[in-house]
Order: sequence, then C-alpha cells, then structure tokens
Amino acid sequence: MPGPVHTAIEEKLGRELSPQKLEVRNDSSLHAHHHAMVVQGGGNGETHFAVTAISDRFNGMLQIQRHRFVNRLLADEFEKMGLHALSLRLYTQEEADKMSK
Repeated sequence: MPGPVHTAIEEKLGRELSPQKLEVRNDSSLHAHHHAMVVQGGGNGETHFAVTAISDRFNGMLQIQRHRFVNRLLADEFEKMGLHALSLRLYTQEEADKMSK
C-alpha cells in the first residue's frame, strides 16, 4: 500500500502533467544503508523514488527544464515529507513512440 509521499507524488504529477503514462516506484529500501538514511534511523521508508512519465506537457522543454519542473512540483515533499531523491525519466509522447520502435 503506497504511503503518503508516494500518494502525493502520484496525485501531483497526475494532476499537473495529465500523463499518458505515469509510473512511480519506491526505491527507498535500496538506499536504507546510506549514511544519510542511517543517521535518521533509516528514513521514513519513503525517501527515494523512481518516476517515469510520458506527457505532452513536456513538449518544447529540455530535459533539465522537465526535471526542474517536476522538482518544483514536489518541493513540499522534499522540504516537509522526507523525500530525498528522485530518479526521473520524462518523455513526450513522440519521444516515447520513437523509443518503442
């Protein structure tokens, strides 16, 4: 069952991106041994996520602009909810179509 950070990521990105595809994966358990996580007692279990999104909202944006946009959307999760890291794969529908050929 997804926790509050996972749920917030899905809801915010779903609302703001209207994605054709959105996958959010909690990778926190893979990073529990990292020093920063050990110091805080292993984190809250929702510190590291991988996100794949396909959205026309990304049309005309460079990858860095897409990453900054998503990071701004999730500022509260970083600042208040313990989110530590995101691995982002952000594509337009056209880019996703080219990759699947």
